[in-house]
Amino acid sequence: MGETLLRAYEYATDHQEEFLRALGEHLLLVGLALGIATLICVPLGIVTSRSRAVAATVINIFNSLRVVPSLAILFLAIPYFGLSLTSAWIALTILALPPILINTDTAFRTINPAIKEVAYGMGMTGQQRLWRVEAPLALPVIIAGIRTATVEVIASATLAAFIGSGGLGIYVTRGFALYDNAILLVGAVPVALLALLAEMVMSRLQRAVQPPA
Repeated sequence: MGETLLRAYEYATDHQEEFLRALGEHLLLVGLALGIATLICVPLGIVTSRSRAVAATVINIFNSLRVVPSLAILFLAIPYFGLSLTSAWIALTILALPPILINTDTAFRTINPAIKEVAYGMGMTGQQRLWRVEAPLALPVIIAGIRTATVEVIASATLAAFIGSGGLGIYVTRGFALYDNAILLVGAVPVALLALLAEMVMSRLQRAVQPPA
């Protein structure tokens, strides 16, 4: 195993420009998917937390997306958007939607009603209660959903290589094609490290925004 890792390191250094470009493409895919999913799901989660009927319908629809493999979504997007970056980030965005929506809905729905009543009694408007009271209390749970989505998207972004959209997955597919584990690890190891780093950073951020007990 040590020899294989050494060969992987040598391959990465010999192809440094390509590796850095693939890393940049991978991070771009992840950033786009998470950014779009967050912009969609945080406002939508606030809406669903206000209505059980809306929540039951919307969350069930989003939950059903979890059943569909990312690779299947990717290939469904190809006829409409071609072998492009767009197809890749659509598939990754769909993957990121459920955990962010569900956590946002849960975060706002489980806020103690007494806290809302106190804010109302202080004369706060609906917008003031949302941004100054509810949002800070909900933020740790929302970040937990984004953390889950981040790890999933980082791992699944390797699928972009199957349609020629780049990313670290090019080394995984190349390694499989050439039956070379060293090349495969050039993609797999950085992806694993990125997922671990994202988990650590998001965990610390979640603890940092946790309101005092």
